[in-house]
Amino acid sequence: MNTANVSGKTFLCVCLNPVIQKTLVFGRLERGEVNRTAMYRTDMAGKGLIPTRVLGQLGEKAIHLTQLGGPTRTWFLSMAADEGLAIEWVESGAPIRVCTTVIEREAGEATELVEEALPVAAVTSTLVLERFTALLPRVDVVMLSGTVAAGIEPGTMGALAGLAAAAGKRLYVDLKGRDLLDCLVHRPVCAKPNLEELALTRGVPYASFRRDDEARSLVAEAGREFWERYGCHLVVTRGSMSTLYWDGQRLGELAAPAVDAINPIGSGDSFGVGLACTLERGGTLEEAVAEGNRLGALNATRLKPGSILPD
Repeated sequence: MNTANVSGKTFLCVCLNPVIQKTLVFGRLERGEVNRTAMYRTDMAGKGLIPTRVLGQLGEKAIHLTQLGGPTRTWFLSMAADEGLAIEWVESGAPIRVCTTVIEREAGEATELVEEALPVAAVTSTLVLERFTALLPRVDVVMLSGTVAAGIEPGTMGALAGLAAAAGKRLYVDLKGRDLLDCLVHRPVCAKPNLEELALTRGVPYASFRRDDEARSLVAEAGREFWERYGCHLVVTRGSMSTLYWDGQRLGELAAPAVDAINPIGSGDSFGVGLACTLERGGTLEEAVAEGNRLGALNATRLKPGSILPD
């Protein structure tokens, strides 16, 4: 754990779509055949859990708020306790989904198999809002991320952002579509979608923006609007390609470090932690993007999803 230069703040990381992540490693996957491996692991994941873990690895204080249900809830919580993670949760009645990463070392590829979440109980959104409100006096910074599980009331993320803003909390969002737009009116410090998520939010085909010049144009247009209307910085990740951001006056770009990637799952979430931590420690936006790039790349070199420490 690195406790040097910590912000001294407490972060509340909210994601309403928890995950148990299976990671299987093969030398080469034979399609249509039985494939066996002795190299595998099971971890907690999700776009709120991973920031909570990485914040702790950086020496910061963090709490994760989510919904949980089903027979694997106790297992999920026991894994969190083993890692020393602070989990606040509400009962949703919905089993935790299991997602699987298949890594093929010879090809250098990671394939993600994603289970969609089962619907939560109707009362879940109300319970989340109540627990969030109770937690706000204990925290300084709120990070909202990820898609919501089926059954979560539309507008819940925007409502959480509104509560955070009304309580004077610093707000960071890693969202897309309607959830992102709902949160912008509450003037977050920074929004961090990836390029595909930004295209979806703007209602334009992602395929139209895969070239660098087209991507820069999209980020500059959206970034200028986000800043002028909401006072919100826009930072857009593109996997192993350079990160684009709008600093309030111009479009910035920083190359992502070249690494021998093992597992990219959680790299975007690790990036978001580097971004928020650096800004909360008084750094510039350029320094924050550089630290985000560093942590995202470091995560990709680990087998455990969403971790910057050695496996």
